[in-house]
Amino acid sequence: MFFYEHLAEFHSLPVFDFPDRGEALTALPGPDAVAWRLAVDPFDPFHPFDNRRDESFPDLWDRFLGAVEPAGIRALVVGQWGQVYDSGSEEVVESLVAARDRLTGVRAVFLGDLVVEEAEISWIQQSDVTPVLTAYPALRELGIRGGTALRFPAVRHESLRRLVIESGGLPGEVVRGVAASDLPALAHLELWLGVDDYGGDATVGDLEPILAGSRLPALRDLALRNSELQDEIAAAVAAAPVVARLTSLDLSLGALSDDGATALLDGQPLTHLGRLDLHHHFISDAVAQRVQATLGSAGVEVDLSEPEAPEEENRRYVAISE
Repeated sequence: MFFYEHLAEFHSLPVFDFPDRGEALTALPGPDAVAWRLAVDPFDPFHPFDNRRDESFPDLWDRFLGAVEPAGIRALVVGQWGQVYDSGSEEVVESLVAARDRLTGVRAVFLGDLVVEEAEISWIQQSDVTPVLTAYPALRELGIRGGTALRFPAVRHESLRRLVIESGGLPGEVVRGVAASDLPALAHLELWLGVDDYGGDATVGDLEPILAGSRLPALRDLALRNSELQDEIAAAVAAAPVVARLTSLDLSLGALSDDGATALLDGQPLTHLGRLDLHHHFISDAVAQRVQATLGSAGVEVDLSEPEAPEEENRRYVAISE
């Protein structure tokens, strides 16, 4: 999985690119009909023919709120806010927080919808994103792409149902913050843990509060993806109390081998799951057949696609790092 295209859908709404400055604003969709995507172009800063500089994100934000009825907006997708490898998302977070009394209908926010032509995932500089949760107590979905400089101190939020953090290296501090958060409505949690070379220094121990099942009482879909520690995570999941109440489990995109897959088979029953996603893996054909025979025959949808040739541990790799 690589980011060659921007999000086409978010929060069950089609994504619509808010027009660039100079483009017509006629025939815009209704405020609640789409997920609005906002992005600036930081690579063409000066137009010599009309002496005009490209928009900053705050300028774009003001123009957007002047053209679309803020109270009707349901979902927002933020792409480039500038040169994202030099400047973090603080300005975006501040803009969202400042507009909280106008954006009363917002239920979903995605920060960092960038494709590889714009920035590799580990180049994206984020910031503390939890002020968005504090400012929008009715928010149901939060998506983040990019783990560099990301902060997520423990927070309480009554309404959030879906949290996705995509990264090539997720800091342990972020994982610990998520694990310590009080999110009673959260049904879907997705963490892309990545590799140490790109800041992914989280340990299996950092996941313990999530795996213990004592937090996140509504959790039903758990994805711990894209990790070089995928075997260790699988072994921990095999005995984790939270698994008994899951409907889907996702350990895909990482360096999962026969060791991790065997731990899953030898651990607690997984036949209650509706789906087990292990795609992009280093599992041998023999063990993959055991997984499919054991779980597939019980009605579990098992994804073992994108097999990589079994390798020595130090030669296995995650799907997305840089």
